[in-house]
Amino acid sequence: MVLNAMDPHSYANTDQVQVTHMTLDLRLNFEAQTIAGTVTLDLDRRAPKLVLDTDQLIIQAVQDGAGNPLEYTLSPAKAYMGQALYVTLHDQTTQVTIQYTTSPSAGAIQWLSSEITQSHKPFVFTQSQATLARSWIPCMDSPSIKGTYRATIRVPAGLTAVMSAAHKDHDVERGVFTFQMDQPIPSYLIALAVGDLKFASLSDRTGVYAEPGVVDAAAAEFRDAEKMLKAAESLLGPYEWERWDILVLPASFPFGGMENPRITFATPTVIAGDRSLVSLLAHELAHSWSGNLVTNATWNDFWLNEGFTTYIENRIMEQLYGKDLAAMMGLLGQQDLQAAVKSLPAEDTKLKLDLKGRNADDGMSDVAYEKGANMLRLMEQAFGRDAFDIYLKGYFHRYKFKTLTTEDWLSDAKAQLQGNPNDIWERVENWVYQPGIPVDMVRLSSSRFKARTDDAKNWATSGTLPKTDEWVTQEWLHFLRSLPQQLAPEKLADLDRSFGLTHTGNAEIACTWFTLCIANNYTPSYDAVQTFLGTIGRRKFLMPLYEALLANPNTKELADAIYRKSRSNYHSISQASLDKLFSGPIQ
Repeated sequence: MVLNAMDPHSYANTDQVQVTHMTLDLRLNFEAQTIAGTVTLDLDRRAPKLVLDTDQLIIQAVQDGAGNPLEYTLSPAKAYMGQALYVTLHDQTTQVTIQYTTSPSAGAIQWLSSEITQSHKPFVFTQSQATLARSWIPCMDSPSIKGTYRATIRVPAGLTAVMSAAHKDHDVERGVFTFQMDQPIPSYLIALAVGDLKFASLSDRTGVYAEPGVVDAAAAEFRDAEKMLKAAESLLGPYEWERWDILVLPASFPFGGMENPRITFATPTVIAGDRSLVSLLAHELAHSWSGNLVTNATWNDFWLNEGFTTYIENRIMEQLYGKDLAAMMGLLGQQDLQAAVKSLPAEDTKLKLDLKGRNADDGMSDVAYEKGANMLRLMEQAFGRDAFDIYLKGYFHRYKFKTLTTEDWLSDAKAQLQGNPNDIWERVENWVYQPGIPVDMVRLSSSRFKARTDDAKNWATSGTLPKTDEWVTQEWLHFLRSLPQQLAPEKLADLDRSFGLTHTGNAEIACTWFTLCIANNYTPSYDAVQTFLGTIGRRKFLMPLYEALLANPNTKELADAIYRKSRSNYHSISQASLDKLFSGPIQ
């Protein structure tokens, strides 16, 4: 069994064969919780063998383009890697068709019963990042290779399918949907969702899909989508994907958002009712350039996707909503980075990672996002914003639809950004290759955060309640983070009575508040904590709340009970992280 020479998380022989296009013809079976059908791969080959990534797939047949059978074998299964599918090609073979069926436990796919969806109809979605595309498509599951695809998706009548591709011919009555992606993308960006979906247009090129009871609230929350898109284009250059739609998924979705081309998959927790959490949309939109257009070549280079995206998110928010908000977002990010560095092994606090033999998800921490963004902020300061913006736009033009390693990026940046002000390149390499947070991080400031720090101190010492009428979400988060970590339950009850924090509809504030409540045995919040953990599947919220419950001897049994009841409602990505926390699934 030989791994990809470049990508330690793939078996695919991308140095010998390139998959240039995929044609999918798939049927969804909600009762069996399987997807079955064929994928046809168009090949640019320089070798007699094709090696693909698979995971728990039942391979039924492999043929060439003329329908002739091809010999194939599967390697033994390996944790985090799945199985290599070896296909022996005929001399003139340039197309391979694989007939297969997925497993009900496929890591990328979450099947939701009608009992737990808003519309009370079944729902399914895929989440393929980082290495889960192989669990529903035999493919070269490495970000280093890009190709186009076409798909025919067959679903039960009455349900709607959407994909990370352009909509083509749909026969809604028969449940047959056809899609085509003409821009080359890596496998992890192939995405599918099927459910009772309605569409609301936001502009000529933006819109929102959601279940019927959610679509109006989502459309109101996301009404600035076109403004965001124009702001991103002014900073980064033309949008290359024609449309930007947003799909609001059921609450079990494990991430805040996923940057699938043409259609961002988003958590419903972003719908706060006051557009205070739409920075998440700015983040996913930024990925249309950093990640989708120019992609990290391996998951060791994950910061190239997320560091650039977090930096650009902040710039978009600054352009649309002002420097004050951008500064507060940046400061919260620096707080998150400091917390991540304290909790992670030193090797995992570098930007350039070495994840060989480990799950690629292990590199998906705040380090990639916030350390990467802060390094780019340092470069902006060194070269000046005008020069850095010219570089940024040129970077996405030079490498569009290509993949880069960290070393590729560093070489390009040195060539394009002339000079070495204040030894910037030595400092940049320190950020990239050394652990921790370098001492030269750009220190941000916010008068509003300073006021919230003072408010927290005054309330903790004298009980003086702050005036919060004009606070935005970021101020609430900083206020709660600035409170003493040990507080009497009576003090927390005072805050709760005044501001109704236990029943806030803002998931970001709720998670921070609940963490504080658990640590200090504020039991009146526990019913709301159970409801929150029973309905929300976003890993960002699940992890700190379960960690807090397990850390408190008084709530460990409660943690076990909630996880036992709720685990089946979480996506496999969230389950995998939480199982580690609980040292295995709760029986």
